[in-house]
Amino acid sequence: MATFIAGLAILLVGGALYGRLCERAFGPDDRTTPAIEKADGVDYVPMPKWRNSLINLRNIAGTGPILGPIQGILFGPAAFVTIPIGCVIGGAVHDYFCGMVSMREGGAQMPELIRRCTGKWFHRAYTVFACLVLFLIGVVLMYTPGDIAATQVLGLSGSPSDPATWAIYAVVFGYCLVATVFPIDKIIGRVYPVFGAVLLLSTACMLVMLIAGNYPLVNIWEEWTLGGFDFGAYFSTQNFVPVFFVTVACGILSGFHSTQVTLVTRTVRSEREGRTTFYNMMILEGTVAMVWAAASMAMIGVGAAEGGITMQMTDGGWAYFAQVDGEVQRIAATSVVGVACNKLLGPVGGIVAIIGAIVLSVTSGDTAMRSLRLIVSEALGIKTGSAGKRLAVAAPLFALAACLLVWAKSDADGFGIIWRYSGWANQTLGVCALVTVTIWLVSHGKRRVAWMPLVPLAFYAFITCTFLLSARIGFNLPIQVAYAVGAIFAIAACALSLWWGSRRRE
Repeated sequence: MATFIAGLAILLVGGALYGRLCERAFGPDDRTTPAIEKADGVDYVPMPKWRNSLINLRNIAGTGPILGPIQGILFGPAAFVTIPIGCVIGGAVHDYFCGMVSMREGGAQMPELIRRCTGKWFHRAYTVFACLVLFLIGVVLMYTPGDIAATQVLGLSGSPSDPATWAIYAVVFGYCLVATVFPIDKIIGRVYPVFGAVLLLSTACMLVMLIAGNYPLVNIWEEWTLGGFDFGAYFSTQNFVPVFFVTVACGILSGFHSTQVTLVTRTVRSEREGRTTFYNMMILEGTVAMVWAAASMAMIGVGAAEGGITMQMTDGGWAYFAQVDGEVQRIAATSVVGVACNKLLGPVGGIVAIIGAIVLSVTSGDTAMRSLRLIVSEALGIKTGSAGKRLAVAAPLFALAACLLVWAKSDADGFGIIWRYSGWANQTLGVCALVTVTIWLVSHGKRRVAWMPLVPLAFYAFITCTFLLSARIGFNLPIQVAYAVGAIFAIAACALSLWWGSRRRE
């Protein structure tokens, strides 16, 4: 428990200090923001800071800060240190600078920022890649809430042969389509603050119960075993670097966020609200990730016989097992959400927390599709001032998403394939965003503070390259080869970013 508490302190205190440093480095002022200068009643709509902050939190906090830590905590208490440090100097920095640069550039979305900073060829490649990633993330974030709602709230099978499964997905798709097409203040601006409050309340309650209940958690200086599971052995055999940082993703740094904070830049009334809206909301997401990492470890310590979970080796590797209808059965990572909520908060509180987790997915899935709609519209030069035109762009995207979801439900490994590829692609988006931020800072006379985005850029360039080369879904090369190539790639990415920025300034 001591390591977990120390990690929370690093996250909150470090975030408060480093956030101010980032703000001082960028230098927000009193210039007119895009929300006021370009107000159109659809995407550019001035809204209060508290509303923007909660909207941004809901945008960026999907199932990543829940399902990522549930799987990432298997690497042991090292997660309680890497999550807060990475969030403070990596993820929150990424979100803040992406949001502030977008605001300075008239509320431009990330593909347009990349075009302005790099050129047409990189912009075209990024646009195609970003659309693919947003599409995959949108499907994942619509698949997950339907699955959790069916199996853990309504007690249904969730199988593709059950008509109720598709009825639930129809509701999820219907909401996301409406939120994608309607003006941002009509749907998102009204419901997201409520959903944000539910997220924060359920997270706070779980944190209180973890501490008050004195649940077993492993400290980093102790033996890394709990509930019959050897975290140390898992850590030493599963390539902590890079696998952990791709698995946890949203709790540390997520490229998906670069497409979400740029949505909110069109509703912020003052640049001085940026630190709260962008940086601090990422710190809150890191807090959610820490709480779920601790809850998952605590459930392993409790064990399946006492209402927690037990880790058992299967043909496909380590898997989660829990009591289901009086018998210990294998469960999916998504089902760990229900086990932890019910054990920590009881039947009523557990249902509220589960619903909060469902809302996490839905309210990030809709903004993923909204971002996709905006990027596609801008890439094709389609003016979407009317609801009919926005629907014309969104409808084909949702039709394709529905087809992919049907395949994912019908194929036993379908969802797993989507999740693995979207995880790596998500982090690669982050690298592209950090390259763009670095170029912008250098080209605008802020080279002395460019080290702030360069630190996470170097690290995640190394992570994404190493993972692609060594993972089974990649090239499956020896890890030592992947490390060597990854280091060269990271150095090259940083050098190219600085050179590119200097050239643009000249």
